Amino acid sequence: MDSFEDLGILPELVEMLAAEGIEHPTSLQRAAVPVIRRGNNVVLRAGPGAGTLVAWGSALLDRISPEGGGPAILVLTPTPEGAEMLAESLGRVGAASGHSVAALGSPWALAEHAHVLFGTPGDVLSAAHAGTVSLTGLAAVVLDQADQIDRLGSLEQVEQVLGFVPKESQRVVCALPLTASVEDFVERHVRRSTVLPPTEGAPVSRGALRYRIVSEPKDEGVLATVAMLLEDDVRHVLVYCRTEDRAADLGDYLTLHGFGAGAPGDPELPVWLGVDEIETRQRVEGQEGVCVLSADIPADADSLDRRHHDSDRSVVLVLPREVAHLKDVGKRTGYEIEPLPFGTAATARSDLEALRERLTQAMSDEDVAPYLLALEPLFERYDAAEVAAAAVALLRRKSPRPAPPTSPPAGSEKDVPIAWAKLFLSVGERDGLRPGDLLGAIVGESGVQPDRVGKIEIRDSFSLVEVDHEAAHQVIQALNGTTIKGRAVRADFDRGGRSRQGGRTGRSGRPTRRP
Repeated sequence: MDSFEDLGILPELVEMLAAEGIEHPTSLQRAAVPVIRRGNNVVLRAGPGAGTLVAWGSALLDRISPEGGGPAILVLTPTPEGAEMLAESLGRVGAASGHSVAALGSPWALAEHAHVLFGTPGDVLSAAHAGTVSLTGLAAVVLDQADQIDRLGSLEQVEQVLGFVPKESQRVVCALPLTASVEDFVERHVRRSTVLPPTEGAPVSRGALRYRIVSEPKDEGVLATVAMLLEDDVRHVLVYCRTEDRAADLGDYLTLHGFGAGAPGDPELPVWLGVDEIETRQRVEGQEGVCVLSADIPADADSLDRRHHDSDRSVVLVLPREVAHLKDVGKRTGYEIEPLPFGTAATARSDLEALRERLTQAMSDEDVAPYLLALEPLFERYDAAEVAAAAVALLRRKSPRPAPPTSPPAGSEKDVPIAWAKLFLSVGERDGLRPGDLLGAIVGESGVQPDRVGKIEIRDSFSLVEVDHEAAHQVIQALNGTTIKGRAVRADFDRGGRSRQGGRTGRSGRPTRRP
């Protein structure tokens, strides 16, 4: 089935989807739309980037007629921002079929009378308890990004919302991944459901595929990435877009900034714009020095493989909410998904390598998806690099001093007492310094373990800190020249020139050293 018309969707919906640049269904949409149109319960193992909104949205708008003065379709989202964004997207399509759309938690006129209502579980539950929204006429309930709803601790509120919903209503759950809690929820509340796409066998390994997280609109991210790629030995960057209109707009933007963009295969242009993967690959067959860039994330495994299967320098640009989808599609296609690093200055301090390694390890080991979702509104106002830098600065400033270690068993190596060296640091209480700030700076900059830091004394204009004598030189070298609480730090051994009560000071009020 190559069109939504082949899927049996109403002609007016097909025309509106085409007007939005959506003419050909993805593999997920081809599988899901017929099942949802029949009224069956469905679990979509997919997230943003896979086309889930069109999959369940077009099918439900086709199946459920716009009758009555209250919600017939309820969509529960993790955040109010998500509800607003999805409502705006589906609202344009729903206008063609006569469905009104609204979202709770943001300015929408007569939201309680909309045929399709979006909202967080908490907002919908409050409205249901208050009687401002009636859920008794619902024909379908959709849980969008149920995994994120689970991580935010709102699945219990979803269950309470279902207490206001007719038991015979259709249920659609979208989640990537299917967490244990979501699977338990599905087992209890989404009976006899069809899971799409079905589980597949292990794919053949296809190498690495790089990605870069950017913010909306993606144009600036495309421009920066194209400029970076062309600085290497790349002759042409083949940029894939989902629609012709998107490709035309992006081409105008790139050309405005001096990067000529046009049809694939033109030897005079550094940037080629592609939409149809098969046709585009045929036009650039045999060309050398071509790097493939997906400006719009591939919707499914087939699209990803057609775009990137024969390029060893491929890059995909993703929004924060699309990362999970890309990793899932890459895994199912056999690609190792790796972040594309931004350029770093050659003069970067070597003592920051430990911090970078910790962050790299966290991106590999920790589940960062909930934090990407929470930070997404900030990415619309600030560059992602600025948000990351602010988070690191806040983390280090707020680092608490750990509790003293418990005594080890007698006879162990830790029975040997640490030989402490006392260090002088030229930052103190008047700079707003606290023990936790100093401990965080020492650990973060030097990489020494917290248990190798002893007593910390914060004086008015300086501080004294005990560290393991074996790490003293390492700490001094790491801290000298850094900035703590806005003051450049001078670190050295304390040579006994300061008393416990405060030490000598010169005319400037700063501590002085005795010879």
